[in-house]
Amino acid sequence: MSVFRFVNAAVRKAFALALVGLVTTSSFAQEAAPAASPAPTALSDAVKPLPQAPKPQGNAYQLYSDQNYSKGQSQWPKFWSVWGVRTMPQANFTNTPLIDRVVRDGKMYLSLDEAVALALENNLDIAIQRYNLITADVDILRTSSGAAALGVNTGLVQGTPGGAGSTATSSTVGGGAGGTSIGVGGAGAGAAGIVTSTQGEGAPIDNFDPVLTGQIQGQHVTTPEANTVFTGTPTLIQTIDTYNFGYSQGFSTGTLMTVGFQNSRTSANAIFNSLNPYLNTAFNFQLRQHLLQGFGFNSNLRWIRIARNDRAIMDAAYQNQIMTTVSQIENIYWDLVNAYENVKVQQRALELAEKTLSDTQKQVEIGTLAPITAVQAKSSVASAKQNLIISQTNLQLQQLLMKNAITRNNTDPILAVAPVIPTDTLQINEPFEVPPVEQLIDSALKNRPEIVQSRLTLTNREVGLKAIKNLQLPTVDIFAFYGAAGLAGDQNLYNTCGTPPTPGCTPPGTIPSTGYGHAFGNLFNSTAPDKGVGVNINIPLRNRQNQADQVRSVIEYRQAQMSALQQANTITLQVRNAQFTLQQNYAALQSAVAARDYASQNLDAEQKKYSLGASTSTLVLQASSALTQAESNVLSAATNYEKSRVQLDLFTADTLTKLGIDMGEAESGKVNKMPTVPGTVPAPPQAPATTPPAQAPPPQQPQ
Repeated sequence: MSVFRFVNAAVRKAFALALVGLVTTSSFAQEAAPAASPAPTALSDAVKPLPQAPKPQGNAYQLYSDQNYSKGQSQWPKFWSVWGVRTMPQANFTNTPLIDRVVRDGKMYLSLDEAVALALENNLDIAIQRYNLITADVDILRTSSGAAALGVNTGLVQGTPGGAGSTATSSTVGGGAGGTSIGVGGAGAGAAGIVTSTQGEGAPIDNFDPVLTGQIQGQHVTTPEANTVFTGTPTLIQTIDTYNFGYSQGFSTGTLMTVGFQNSRTSANAIFNSLNPYLNTAFNFQLRQHLLQGFGFNSNLRWIRIARNDRAIMDAAYQNQIMTTVSQIENIYWDLVNAYENVKVQQRALELAEKTLSDTQKQVEIGTLAPITAVQAKSSVASAKQNLIISQTNLQLQQLLMKNAITRNNTDPILAVAPVIPTDTLQINEPFEVPPVEQLIDSALKNRPEIVQSRLTLTNREVGLKAIKNLQLPTVDIFAFYGAAGLAGDQNLYNTCGTPPTPGCTPPGTIPSTGYGHAFGNLFNSTAPDKGVGVNINIPLRNRQNQADQVRSVIEYRQAQMSALQQANTITLQVRNAQFTLQQNYAALQSAVAARDYASQNLDAEQKKYSLGASTSTLVLQASSALTQAESNVLSAATNYEKSRVQLDLFTADTLTKLGIDMGEAESGKVNKMPTVPGTVPAPPQAPATTPPAQAPPPQQPQ
């Protein structure tokens, strides 16, 4: 029997040590954050740096923290770090060093490849969207504790002016609290006519993060007694010290573990107490397991799965942002090239108008032409100057739009006044090569970020369907607990027999003096056990709310399926329309080139006839005006054609592949490999390409 008692005591002590170890290891169960990576270096130091405003704050490429915000703070060796504030670097408003490579002699010489690279590093639309990637990581961290996901806005950021006509619509615009697509507790609002009110609903989830509670209290109580039968004193005076501790943790199986440990020390003037002071100690260990509602991983891990899918959705949204912004930058660049080349056209028109006026004035002086002819020539010169001023101011606007799109900070005094000179130009005579439309549609339906987002959104809804199906079940929880109580103290001096002894007193030495160790030991030797098992049952007899939520969740899922199909149809239509537009713009370009060639030959013929006296200055000016308009039409047609190519690449999701853009570099905000836009043609270095006028002169009448 003694051996059995020894083994029993050993098992119980081992159980106690295991329980303490479980509490200790669970509280330090979070993963350590990855070590900080070394700061990246600048792209090039070969060019003298351009002064920036404000001054660079550290490394301009280190825009965001290198912490992994999907993981909790490491508790080792600084266990208190989980209660501190996690830092996020200040927003960096300094342009990246790549800007210094394109600024020379106070001018910005910019190729299309460099414009795209600068946009990837500095464009504010991309920079704002980049923070949403971290927000999605934070949601993963939040749901790891069992809390609901707050969601993340996956809509496009469109704050960069210019480059219109290159936006692929996104069907996942956030609408919940704080700009999210879902709300806490089913409070989210949907977009495009689809509600998300049941997104994430299900049985309540226990807190997966271990929680340690404690109470330490000192109390002194004086209580008048109406009946002295139990205390033996008319005024009961007690001093009570309390030391209570608790631990709780939920698990993804629907299990909840709670541990309670209570301790108190009481001293009182009660005569009939056997012990004074006396120590009470007790503990209780309980496990509760959901058997129906709230059981299993589908119900308890739903928010974690939704948050991880949201991170993948955010990756697709960021890819969509990169594609859209890069396409916008390409369009802005071609608008800039158009404006730049149009200045050349208008300058040539002004020079021809001035030459015609000079020739006409000479003939008026010798009497071979009427004076009214010179007035008409002067009017043509004034109109040409006006057109030049319009083209110059439009060029300045396009330069501002380009600088705004590819810089974070354009208040630098040098950068603010630097003219942007495109080093690539429009390609007029290029072959028309477009894959079959079926191939384009297939590529779009496979690679468009919106398709990826729709599929992941349907996956999230499937997670919700399973959780709400579980919510239909009654609540049946089984629980088991084990506990014990211990008592220790000294014999009450108020109740010890004296001389003469009082009735009911306890002889001295009858009760041995014991301490806390004795009381604690009694918790594990079955001196005073408290154990049992039980079942909690909650059966809703009509269950109408859960029935309605379950049906609504299915309706929302069906809506989302139809919306995904509608989106695929829309993408198919977009690709076909983009191909039609490309064909039309190519035909328009060929027509404009033919019209320009005819206008050029017609002007040359009129000038020759005018020199021989067989034509008039009026006809020469008309031919010159027609050539100017024809050249402008060629520029517009070429620009529209290039834009339609950009649009087709965007709608087929080929932008990143064709330009060789690495998404890792796009996420980090540092471009190591320069993008390569196919089909670009270097611009010839001729006037006025090197020095476009900063401000057009006011028109003056020729003398």
